[in-house]
Amino acid sequence: MRRPTIMDIAKAAGVSKGAVSYALNGRPGVSETTRERILSIAGDLGWAPSNPARALAPGGRVGAIGMVVDRPARSLGIEPFFMQLVSGVETELAAAGIDLMLQVAEDIGAELAVYRRWAAERRVDGVVIVDLRVDDPRPEAMGVLPLPAVVLGGPGDTGGLPCLYTDDGASVREVVHYLAALGHRRIVRVAGPEDFVHTGDRTLAFQQAARRAGLEEARTVHADYTGEAGGRTTRRLLAAAEPPTALVYDNDLMALAGLGVASEMGVKVPSQLSIVAWDDSALCRLVRPSLTAISRDVFGHGRIVAGMLNRLLAGEHVEDRETPVGELQPRGSTGPLTP
Repeated sequence: MRRPTIMDIAKAAGVSKGAVSYALNGRPGVSETTRERILSIAGDLGWAPSNPARALAPGGRVGAIGMVVDRPARSLGIEPFFMQLVSGVETELAAAGIDLMLQVAEDIGAELAVYRRWAAERRVDGVVIVDLRVDDPRPEAMGVLPLPAVVLGGPGDTGGLPCLYTDDGASVREVVHYLAALGHRRIVRVAGPEDFVHTGDRTLAFQQAARRAGLEEARTVHADYTGEAGGRTTRRLLAAAEPPTALVYDNDLMALAGLGVASEMGVKVPSQLSIVAWDDSALCRLVRPSLTAISRDVFGHGRIVAGMLNRLLAGEHVEDRETPVGELQPRGSTGPLTP
């Protein structure tokens, strides 16, 4: 079906194109009665303003924000973290009549290329940057491109961009102290990619907490957040001469895979092995034993970061914002070691 035009509205209303333009753009030049009649006819015809056309106007916005995710595409559709985050962003944007443009990139270079294309084509008004990296080139790029941005992460390494962040270190320390209190002395953390800033923050907190707890072994190994990588890593760790008695995973998918591998190898959870997942989800609660996890309001984080970007686009000054620390939810996958 053909998209209705200003000419169609003018014919239906019996007025000039200029009068329709005045009415639709809220400009003087027509009476209020005529304006209301034109707006009513436009609504009946299903007319909506063209986002590219609006963007060409001085100070115009296209009514969309962008988010590029550099994660394995095969895992995004089933990873609860991003599903909840995107749901929160969409909820906040929908209330303001704004669209979300989401794209998956294979690496940081491809992600930067997407931002350059979006800026050149006026596809989005601004972007939410996720998965902040060590020596991340994206904040500096945002200073060159005409793309306002808010970072989900920080507060350091953001290049002065406003950010929404959480003290992950506090949650890591709580997990280590909890496992140590259960009697665990060999704890391994299965982390995400090493170049992510939040991975480094958690690693540092993990090492510090382990030293204070006097653990016999505490080390971090890296995977890519997928269930496949989590399973492979767990199998290798449990096959060691002195396997860990507790595993802490940086997301729920890897923890679920680790639980499956433990069952496959005849390792009893939690009497022989305790498992903790980051980012609590329905998946953690549905498996048996249910997974002890760090619970955060990821949906709420999505709403907050989208609201911050909206305010930035409206010309407001936006300060960094810290979210509450994640809470440890003890469940059936953790417990004291049984001889």
